[in-house]
Amino acid sequence: MPYVITDPCIDVRDQACVTVCPVACIHFDAGKDRKLYIDPNECIDCGACEPMCPVRAIYSEYDLPYKWERFTRIDALWYRDKDAARAMVDATPKGS
Repeated sequence: MPYVITDPCIDVRDQACVTVCPVACIHFDAGKDRKLYIDPNECIDCGACEPMCPVRAIYSEYDLPYKWERFTRIDALWYRDKDAARAMVDATPKGS
């Protein structure tokens, strides 16, 4: 998982990261998702998204704060089971 979108993105979904991604690997379903998700199979680890995030929600897997490690699983899960990923996001207290 090269890059992960974490807690600060919840209920923000700014999408500046989407516009700079050269492989269009950042997704969400409007009206259903509370955050954006990076596809671990499509991300090319270019890092273009990270500095564009206005809420500093995107981290390289190597710089990911320990408290947000679960977002690695959440991002990957969304591409297999969107409802399960959404439930995990909904169960996440804001700011944790």
